[in-house]
Amino acid sequence: MYNFSQEQLRRYARHFSLRECGFKGQEKILESKVLVVGAGGLGSPVAYYLAAAGVGEIGIIDADNVDLSNLQRQILHSTADLGIPKVESAQKKLQAINPDVTITPFLSMLDSHNALEIISQFDVVVDGCDNFASKFLINDACVLLNKPYSHGGILRFSGQSMSVKPKESACYACIFDSPPPQGSVPSCAEAGVFGSVAGILGSIQATEVLKIITGIGEPLYNQLLSFDSLSMTFRKVKLKKNPQCRVCGENGITQLQSYAQQKCKL
Repeated sequence: MYNFSQEQLRRYARHFSLRECGFKGQEKILESKVLVVGAGGLGSPVAYYLAAAGVGEIGIIDADNVDLSNLQRQILHSTADLGIPKVESAQKKLQAINPDVTITPFLSMLDSHNALEIISQFDVVVDGCDNFASKFLINDACVLLNKPYSHGGILRFSGQSMSVKPKESACYACIFDSPPPQGSVPSCAEAGVFGSVAGILGSIQATEVLKIITGIGEPLYNQLLSFDSLSMTFRKVKLKKNPQCRVCGENGITQLQSYAQQKCKL
């Protein structure tokens, strides 16, 4: 059994009290490695909750610097962080919450050249990115590496999430096939995003990751969860794995491809 320190026994006491989680679940959390792609609106709450929960190593990849327009929803960052890399800002905040957690920053964009190398180092991946190209790239890489991941996306007052377990559940491409033509979907900068919506969806994604790590509950495999914050309604749609999927199907991909980028800065 894991040798918990006195500080850990106090820090994670509320997890220990949960029958479904308990000591075994917390041990799995402490020994896990999670990659968060994007240190923005979604990555911020995800990373905060994963660090607080005690995830052993959190990798954060993002190439951007903190901008004033980020602060309305990207709660990892503050006015004092303007102009510095988001991964640097994130590392400081997360280590302050839980110094036992290892934060591994990647000051880079995730692309077809580095995705497999970076993702292979982690157990679970979080899609907190801000463009369709990266979302499809994450999906492809996780399918190739057989890594579970949580997808998330927000726009205006709404959000959606699904979890993917390669070889067993529907992947992102099973449902959406390929990125939409550039310009056909408004960016967040054009359409806007209600700040707290990022917090709602990011918290859902963090919960999904912790469920995947501990093996408790029912992750959003073969399900797409969407919500409208204006009416505060949630909806789940059942999904099916597509045997003919171009990514995970019988004749699926064997290597990564590059997708055209269209950033919207979640």
